Formats: sequence, C-alpha cells, structure tokens
Amino acid sequence: MLGDALREAGLEFGEIRTFATSRRLTAVVTGLPSRSPDIREERKGPRVDAPDAAIKGFLKSAGLASADQAERREDKKGAYYVALLERRGRATSEVIAAIVPGLVKIFPWPKSMRWGSGRLRWVRPLHSIICLLNGKVIPFEVDGIESGKQTRGHRLMAPEFFSVKGFKDYEETLREAKVVLDGDERARIILEDARKIADEEGLVLVEDETLLAENAGLTEWPVVLMGSFDQEFLSVPPEVLTTSMKTHQKCFSLQEKDGALANRFVVVANLEARDKGKAIVAGNERVIRARLSDAKFFFEQDRKVMLPDRVPKLKEIVFHEKLGSQYERVQRVWRLARELAPLVGAEPDLAERAAILAKADLVSLMVGEFPELQGVMGRYYALDQQEDEAVADAIAAHYKPLGPSDDVPREPVAIAGALADKLDMLTGFWAIDEKPTGSKDPYALRRAALGVIRIVLENGIRLPLNEIIHSMLNRWRGKMPLKSTASETFGSPDATGARQTLLSFFADRLKVHLREQGARHDLVDAVFALGSDDLLMIVRRVEALGRFLDTEDGEHLLVGTERAINILRIEEKRDSRKYDEPPDPSLFKRPEEKALAKAVDEVEKAAATAVARENFAAAMAEMAKLRTPVDEFFNHVTVNATDPDLRANRLRLLNRIRATTLTVADFSKIEG
Repeated sequence: MLGDALREAGLEFGEIRTFATSRRLTAVVTGLPSRSPDIREERKGPRVDAPDAAIKGFLKSAGLASADQAERREDKKGAYYVALLERRGRATSEVIAAIVPGLVKIFPWPKSMRWGSGRLRWVRPLHSIICLLNGKVIPFEVDGIESGKQTRGHRLMAPEFFSVKGFKDYEETLREAKVVLDGDERARIILEDARKIADEEGLVLVEDETLLAENAGLTEWPVVLMGSFDQEFLSVPPEVLTTSMKTHQKCFSLQEKDGALANRFVVVANLEARDKGKAIVAGNERVIRARLSDAKFFFEQDRKVMLPDRVPKLKEIVFHEKLGSQYERVQRVWRLARELAPLVGAEPDLAERAAILAKADLVSLMVGEFPELQGVMGRYYALDQQEDEAVADAIAAHYKPLGPSDDVPREPVAIAGALADKLDMLTGFWAIDEKPTGSKDPYALRRAALGVIRIVLENGIRLPLNEIIHSMLNRWRGKMPLKSTASETFGSPDATGARQTLLSFFADRLKVHLREQGARHDLVDAVFALGSDDLLMIVRRVEALGRFLDTEDGEHLLVGTERAINILRIEEKRDSRKYDEPPDPSLFKRPEEKALAKAVDEVEKAAATAVARENFAAAMAEMAKLRTPVDEFFNHVTVNATDPDLRANRLRLLNRIRATTLTVADFSKIEG
C-alpha cells in the first residue's frame, strides 16, 4: 500500500522493508528523492464545435476558467481543445505527511476496535507514531496522535519512552529495550533455543513451522522454557496431546530419541522473568493438565462406542444441501471403493469396510473438539476395536494428500478409499454444477483432483477415468439437475456436458502438476490433444516425447512436421476442403515422394504397435526414421505444383505425415 501510494505520487525509491511484532508495525523506505518531479500533462478535449455542456465539463475537469486557457489543435477531423496541465513537484516530506495518515485509517484488519473518545478503528489501541525522513520528524496526526521520534521498548521490561534518530538507531535501541524487531530473527531464536533445551534433556523437538511463526508473532523478546505433564497422559494418542498443547497453549511437543512422545513441552514466554520462568511454566502446566484431562476423558468415552454404531449418526451431519448427509455420501463412497479395489490391487471387502467406517469419527467427542484429527482418531478407534490393520490405516489415509508436501496413500486398501472419497466429491459437485471459478474454490475441488492425480502417478495406477466419471455421474441422473456447460473439452460426449468438463478439469490439474515437475507445457498439450484419460500413460508419453525432441532427429522431424502442418492448414483453408484421403501412388513423380510414402506407412504401423505395447520410447524411435525422408521431400519436391492433381496428391501425402505423428502426439501443439 505504501509503495503504490509513493509511486502514484511520482516518488521512486529503492526498496521497502517491513517488520512486525505483537505491538508495533514498521516500514523502512530507502532511496527516496528530496521532492517529487514536476509533471506536465496534455489532456485532449472535445471538438471546438462540440456542445457547450461538453466543453464546460472538460474545462472544469482540467481546472481551466475558460476556453481561452486551452490550446486549439487540428487533425484530419477538425479543430479540438487541448488542456496543458502543469503540476509542480512537492517536497517528499509533504507527500509522506499526506500518505501515511490515510494508510493507517484504511489498514485492512480482519477485526478492529475503537477506544477512548477517538473515532479511529484499528486492531488495538494506537499509542505512538514515529515518522522520520533523514532524521527529521514529518509532522502529521492520526486521531489526535501526533507523529514524532519517540517510542517505547518492551511493555514490562523497558516501558520508558526514548527518542530515535533513524532506522538503525531505532532497531539497535529497541534491542537494548528488549525488543527484537525482525520476526525472522525471533523465529530463529525460538527454534535454536528450543532445540538446545531439548537436547540438554536428551529429547528431540517436534518442529512445526506454523506454530513457530505464531510464537514469533506473539513475542517481542522470546524466552524458551520447558515444562512437563503427568506420565499417565501418555496413554492418549500422541497426536491428541500434541494438538491439544499446540491449540490451547501454543506449546511445542518433545519426543524421546526413539520417537515416542515425551511428557515434556516447550513454551515460549515474552519476557525474562526474575524467577527464571518458574511461575510461567507452572501456570502453563496447570492449564495443560486440565486440557489433557479433557482429552483423556474424550478418548476414553469414545472408545466405549463401536465405529459401526456411529455410522447411522452421520445422517445428522449435512455434507451439502444438494448432495445429502455424510451418511448418504458414505453409501456412495463404499460402493465406488469396492469397484476400484481390483484396479488398485485391494481386497474389495476390506476396501468396502474401510470406506463405511472412514467418516465415523466425525461424530466422536475427540474430533468434535479437534476437527483436524478426523481420520487419525478413526484409525486409533479401529485398531482398538480389532478392525483389520489395513482398514484402520485406510481410515487415517483417506483424506490424503492434504497438500503438495503431504504424502499419498501407499497401501491398496487406503488407495481405494482415498480415490473413492475424492472422485465422489468431484462428480457430486459437478453433478450440481458447483465448479471452481477462477478465484473461488470453496470445496477444495482443485486439491481433490490433484490428490487423485498424485495418488495415480505416484503409485503407478491405471485408472479408466472417463469410465469411472461416466458411471458416477449416471448415479445422479434423475436426482440432480445436471446442467450443460459449453467448454472446450475432450472425452466422449454426453447429454449434459458434465463428464467432458470434469475430464478437462483433470487435464488442467495434470498440466499444472507436470509443469511444476519441469515438463514443458506444450508437450503436455500435444499429448492431451489425443484425448486419452489414462493419467499414468499420458505422463509416460510426455516424458518419452520430451526425450525424443531433445535429440537431433526429434528436433529436425519437428521442423519438418510443423512445415507440413502449416502448408496443409493454409491450403485446406484456401480450398475449403480437407486432404485426408490416401495419396495415389500412381501420381508420385519423384523418388522422394515414393520414399516418404513408404516411410510413413512403415513408421505408422510400427509406432502404433509400440504405442499399443505402451513402449513409448520405441514409438519415438520409429518416428525418428521419418526425419530423412521428410527432409528429402521438402528439399526436392514442390508441393504447390501447377498440375492440380499432382498438387492435391502431394497435400494428401503431407496429411499422411500429420496422421502418422498423431500416433504419438499432436505435433501442431509443440512450440518450435
């Protein structure tokens, strides 16, 4: 906001650095000039013979008293007015004095308050403002608070006012007053001290970037302390203890060297206490003891109810008003999981059982308290109730992957459950026409599609996506108003357009995924243009195509193929017809034509056989055999011959090149 305002005022600068603590916001701007530049602007106005109202409006907007103050100029259409506007530059201090109060007043806080008799709404009471340019105060006021050069240090350890001369002095004096201004430095202090204090006790810190950032934001002078809780709480799953301490007290967990959770925690204080933090630790221990007692009670009560008995209670949880309850969703998911099981090497009965129980923990006390533990708690309850271990693991994994850094399910039963869960969600929302838009994706459907893609690719699964989507959408037919959406899609047409748009959505997500892996976007487009829905084979084909085009043969063949495609495109448009009939061998006049015709026939058959065997490297090797005959053809043959029959036949031969390369990819989509 500050940078935009400075630029709009004509002030160029070097860089802006920003800092934040729990009690102060700081911006440092370097390279500002002493004043903004003079500006001369020409503003074109209406014609001289335009209506008076138009001329008066123009003069008023330009700040001119009469038409005599505007210039008259002429072009081909006649005379018109031009206003010459000149604005003198202002001192930078004046510009800043006008900018900063406005920024303070419109600062975008999610929640704000008013206090005292003031009218300013802000995140918390504003006490003081420093605004210095080259060591001098820029005077202004915000809601009665005047800018100056004074601030305070730490609220408890150094609350006295002090003056500063510039940013370096500000930062150094704050440090002396027990305030570390840089949030990254505070986070580094917390992490290093937490690791050190854990190592001294023979323990290992459970690192958490989000929790680290939160503690850095809550403190100005971070002090790391260690506390403990009763050993008896270790009977509760470690995820519960870790989540409880993190959520309620912002505390880090600690582990033994063997990975088991220790009955210790790390808390970050915001001051150096006289008693070395004993009272702070004791206070946190009291609160954590109470919180963990609640968690232990929830866990023990939840274990008394069998997971299958919880499933009917899912009828009380609405998944979506148009898609029914979580119970109805479970009925769809377990059927799909059973269908997918043979495709992923899972036992159908186990896949069905896991899908039936996967959402049961949503009605448990523990997940009611800590929603982020859904799936995790289901696994513990399933193991406790002697369910098959594969079923229990699938319950925990069916939400995965939750993000790009999260691992995907690896076991067959878990894979079946995770795929079924995501595909049901995607087809359901497509059925009711609730698709993501450019800026909104409230149901995380992009994440669900990317999850399907990662599960398929990282586990090497052959998934007939088109067939599955068709089957799933048919289950909604007659129940939901499937809407047709006009879109450029691939896949077999259907009456509603839902299947094509969902397949295209998967195509777009796969393109994004492959680009992030370093694949060329044009190669992805070239393979997708063939219309395949086998994600694993698409990726393997893209990889093989990329390796082929990196060779000299691939590079030369691409040039020749694109030349053939471009000539065909131009001539077909000119003639308003396609040249997709087989060429007539009796019209071949030159040996290069005969050689090319023979080569494309042989290569097309061999490449198609290799593709059928899914040996894409071999298919690309066959394509390489076209390089020489294609080069020779263009070196010695004139396509647009004067004889119309000869010309048409040679265009048909070019079409054979296009058709043959389509065996492996659409070369017209590849950038030269």
